[in-house]
Amino acid sequence: MKKRKWLYRSFIALLIALLAIGGVQSPAAAATSKTTKIKYLGKTYTVPVPAKRIVITGSMETMEDALVLDVKPTGGITVGGKFPSMFKKITGSTVSIGEKTQPNMEAIVKLKPDVILASTKFPKDVLNKLQKISTTIPVSHISTDWEANLRLLATLTGKKQQAENIIKSYKTQLATAKKKLGTKLKGKKVVAIRIRNGNIMIYNKDVFFNPTLYRDLGLTVPNEIKKAKSQEVMSLEKFSAMNPDYIFVQFSTDENKNKTDALKQLQKNPIWQNIKAVKNKKVFVNVVDPLAQGGTAWSKTNFLKSAVPMLSK
Repeated sequence: MKKRKWLYRSFIALLIALLAIGGVQSPAAAATSKTTKIKYLGKTYTVPVPAKRIVITGSMETMEDALVLDVKPTGGITVGGKFPSMFKKITGSTVSIGEKTQPNMEAIVKLKPDVILASTKFPKDVLNKLQKISTTIPVSHISTDWEANLRLLATLTGKKQQAENIIKSYKTQLATAKKKLGTKLKGKKVVAIRIRNGNIMIYNKDVFFNPTLYRDLGLTVPNEIKKAKSQEVMSLEKFSAMNPDYIFVQFSTDENKNKTDALKQLQKNPIWQNIKAVKNKKVFVNVVDPLAQGGTAWSKTNFLKSAVPMLSK
């Protein structure tokens, strides 16, 4: 009887050792995995902290936050089948999980994510599918939520202090920029646009680079921007009638695959050439990476750094 008990205990000890060597968690070990509740934009999520396996889908904003926090996502978004060069620093070992608006569910499942950072632009059915894979947090695409977005990723990855330093640094940079500009732009019309599929796109005051221009720098919001619901196509004729004093243009061939010469054609158009900003040589193309979202710590910091010297001339 004693011999049987001894053999049984030896077997159990050996089994536990083998489980440990093979990296397999016993039920007891799995139960001790650390999870916590975090709040983000009024909702509470239960997640492992720090999250080791993060998948980003739909949210280019989160890709930019990962860049400033030096977070290397397990899965991330590609553009035209590849990771944009601006993310080279963090995507060396990242697996593509599809394009911005086309998440590959099978690829995401295979990565066994601790948490999925999606986009508030996703329809409910897509979010529901992602939620079945792992805890899914829809990250806001509204530029004015940039601090909350950055703090979310920082909380998940144990980089809270780094995020606070980045936010503080931007606000210091902003104060310096406002002093430099003074009242120079009072009464001036400043607009940021993106060329997509050959079209001029304008944005609502809370999206793209607009919060940096109008909320942070305090510039006057043009009526056309006030009326925009989100991202809207504006004809060249209407844009000419808007007649901005300064124009910031974002143009990427990745977003104009069938019209790669769209910007050149626009610049040759007599209607474009008659706009005040064009005549006064106050049009600035790609002052930051053309795929930058505009409303993130990375976008805002780099836009201020590049745009303010041009606006102050």
